[in-house]
Amino acid sequence: MSHDRSRTVIIAAGVLLLLTAASCDEEDTGIRLGSAALGTVDEIVEAPGTVIARTAATLTAPAAGTVSDLLVEAGDRVERGDVLAVVDAPELVRRRDSAEEALSALSDGSSGGGSSGDGGTAEFAAVRHRTDTQAAQAFDHAREAADKIADPVVRAALQHQIDAAGEQYETASAAAAAALRSVERGVASLSRAMGALTAAQHLQAQQAYDLADAAVEALTLRAPVAGTVQWGGPAQPSPTGVAGLLGAGGTAGAAGVDSAVSEGSYVAAGTPVVTVIDTGQLGLTADVDETDVLLVTPGVPAEVELDAAPGATYPARVRTADLLPTTSARGGVSYQVRLTLDEGTYPDSGEAAPAPRPGMSAIIRLTVRQADEAVTVPASAVVTESGRETVWTVRDGRYQAAPVRLGVQGEDTVQIVSGVEAGQRVVIAGADRVEAGAEAR
Repeated sequence: MSHDRSRTVIIAAGVLLLLTAASCDEEDTGIRLGSAALGTVDEIVEAPGTVIARTAATLTAPAAGTVSDLLVEAGDRVERGDVLAVVDAPELVRRRDSAEEALSALSDGSSGGGSSGDGGTAEFAAVRHRTDTQAAQAFDHAREAADKIADPVVRAALQHQIDAAGEQYETASAAAAAALRSVERGVASLSRAMGALTAAQHLQAQQAYDLADAAVEALTLRAPVAGTVQWGGPAQPSPTGVAGLLGAGGTAGAAGVDSAVSEGSYVAAGTPVVTVIDTGQLGLTADVDETDVLLVTPGVPAEVELDAAPGATYPARVRTADLLPTTSARGGVSYQVRLTLDEGTYPDSGEAAPAPRPGMSAIIRLTVRQADEAVTVPASAVVTESGRETVWTVRDGRYQAAPVRLGVQGEDTVQIVSGVEAGQRVVIAGADRVEAGAEAR
């Protein structure tokens, strides 16, 4: 009984030695084989980005004064044209009242007249010069007030009004000058010339009042766009270098805001009072490297991940790509790409993701190219041999190099346009250890 047991142990030991010897003979070369297959390949360009609002407009005080009325609260939704606040600027009101008094005086029949003779023409010239000076001052004050208005639509309208008034007054002033020259040549009476000067005076007074009244009207701050109210204006970059958000259109957006104003508080000309942010359609800006930007065209789809919402994905689509580059802090060249942003979800649960806020950081993955029903191999199968892209294949049981032409290049797989066919055995790992003509195991 003990003899048979010893024999069994010896046989088992012999089998173990044979297996060990076989494993040593079949040493692991690190080469792995796979097969080319048909599939879909997506080429992805990844870029950092920032969430932006459709537009964000900051309303500033057109002149120094006090905030007499605040008609909204931070977070309120407003419509375009709604009155948000009123600034009381006594200087502009006094200027308008003075212009109104001057206009009333002329309308009552008082004007710079003159007598006949050389003394009359001299007085005529002096009155005309004074009228021209008053007109120039009125236009200068109006332009100063217009330049301080933040709303581009209101500012442009007032500037257009000033330019049109200037052209009208130049015509009237030129007519008065021509009449004076006619008097000096003796071909017209002074009374006729005075009629032309009086017309210029009336026009100047009316324009001075209209422009001063428009400046006072601009003290009533109205929402230039529909959106959500936030006090103050865009925050400046902090000392640590954190930049404020730039909006996708209009004026700058708000990554933070300055100290809020309150009723009765003093504001200097240009002080931000309120910002209206239109978040009806959020967007993105992405910084795409120069090596990839030529592949990014309008309509390219993207998938977005936000630092603020881990696990959630948001679909997006390219709207435009800037033509002029930006230089990064590292010295590289990139181009800003703008995208529309849609509502996101959590893929694991299917639940809706939270709505982003302007200024949030994002990672944007743009699908710049896609190939369907393409011959594909793992990216690890493509190597460079003699300066050409190559895939090692197995033909008749031996390794053979196949020069290939690549198409769409994904992160894990690449498209083979020519050189390898679907189903063909290829080396997917350890290509640096392959010897041409060696037996494939």
